Amino acid sequence: MPSHLSADRPAAQPPGRGSVDALISQTRRLKGDVDAVRRDAAGEGTDHPRERWQRALYDLALHQLSDLDEHLAQLRDGPLPTATPEPPAPAQGSLLSRVGSAEWNLLTDEASWSGELYQILGRDPAAPPLTLDELPSLVVDEDRPKLTAMVTACLVDARPIDGEFRIARRGGDVRTVHMMGEPVLDTDGSTASMWAVLRDVSELRRSQRVVSETRDSLHHRQEAARSEHRLAVELQEAVLPPWRGSLRLPHRGPRTLDLASRHLPASAHTMIGGDWYDALELTDGETLLSVGDLTGQGVGVTSNMTMLLGAVRGMAMAGAQPGPLLAWLNQLLDATVQPALGSAVCCRYRPATRTLVWAQAGHPAPLLFRDGTGRVLNAPDGVLLGATSGAVYGQAEETLQVGDLLLLHTDGLVPGHTGSAAANLLLGLAPRLAGNSTAEDCVRTVVEEFGASEREDNACVLVARVMS
Repeated sequence: MPSHLSADRPAAQPPGRGSVDALISQTRRLKGDVDAVRRDAAGEGTDHPRERWQRALYDLALHQLSDLDEHLAQLRDGPLPTATPEPPAPAQGSLLSRVGSAEWNLLTDEASWSGELYQILGRDPAAPPLTLDELPSLVVDEDRPKLTAMVTACLVDARPIDGEFRIARRGGDVRTVHMMGEPVLDTDGSTASMWAVLRDVSELRRSQRVVSETRDSLHHRQEAARSEHRLAVELQEAVLPPWRGSLRLPHRGPRTLDLASRHLPASAHTMIGGDWYDALELTDGETLLSVGDLTGQGVGVTSNMTMLLGAVRGMAMAGAQPGPLLAWLNQLLDATVQPALGSAVCCRYRPATRTLVWAQAGHPAPLLFRDGTGRVLNAPDGVLLGATSGAVYGQAEETLQVGDLLLLHTDGLVPGHTGSAAANLLLGLAPRLAGNSTAEDCVRTVVEEFGASEREDNACVLVARVMS
């Protein structure tokens, strides 16, 4: 069936067969390239929303290239005859059926349909084609006004048709059809007929919905993770001691510690863990210093930090020394469902003798900076197993001097480095820390060096400077 643009403009000549064959070859090469990239990016095929979204996009692209191949082949081979008893079905997995065409003559009220259009609309090829007045009978009720408006605008105002509507085929099958068309004008400029091409885009729209839904699922999951991240940060900041700047302990006595700390949250895409720091003046005039982390991540672990800090403070106020305190804390947390103690270091500072007594449970040892150099404190004796009380952690003592700087930190402070590698990088700050006059300045130096990088885990740092 000819597709006239207007009576005074000749119909476009079909491209040469060789040109279309070249386009088909290019399309098939591109399809092969996309399929290869899809296989390379398939990974382990997990059900993560991002991978589901990627798979849906690859499938949609491949389907569309397959349909482009079919349409170019149809362009090369020409339309099916109007009366085809059994038009060929689209290829398996095709998003778009073959394009059907129609022309409605307004002067004779005759209609002419291609064989493909009968297939698209689910009509018996032996039946006469529907007139424009009869065409809405195939359209679902909600979409009939849309079709009527498009046809009216085309016939009355000579506007092109480009829109979609749903049709109800035999058996209750509802399909989405995309229709494009233009009026054909006679010599006096009035509309003589209307031509249109139609295609079934039901599978295309379904695939696009899958892409949209997987993208929305990914977006919602990311938003939920960000919300939980923000809540975890807020909870952790609320649970940790409120002081961020300079704090001097003990309040009584001739000798004091200048203290400062900082909590560095993980990147927004990473769940917050249970890292903590604490400093407390004890009733005997000594000062408790501790840092550590709980296993697990998220709001639940963060909220349990209140229990942990309360337990540490309570045992320290009752006179527990660092080694026994960590052992009892480990037993206490082991008796609960969650959380479990990941690691910790606990110190008691005795201002009368400037003695630091400390113990560690799988945690980085404190760093001591003196006269522009730094070192890792010698670790206490290893963990001993008591007959009835479980693990007993050894203690170590260190005599400090005025001007000494003590740095306690969790293992995630230096992004990408743990253990001795992280300690060496921190010790490399010794010359810069020596030039700082307060503990707060020292914390600021550490944060400037290691706090700006993207971090997979949150971290805490506590600095204590011996003032007198």
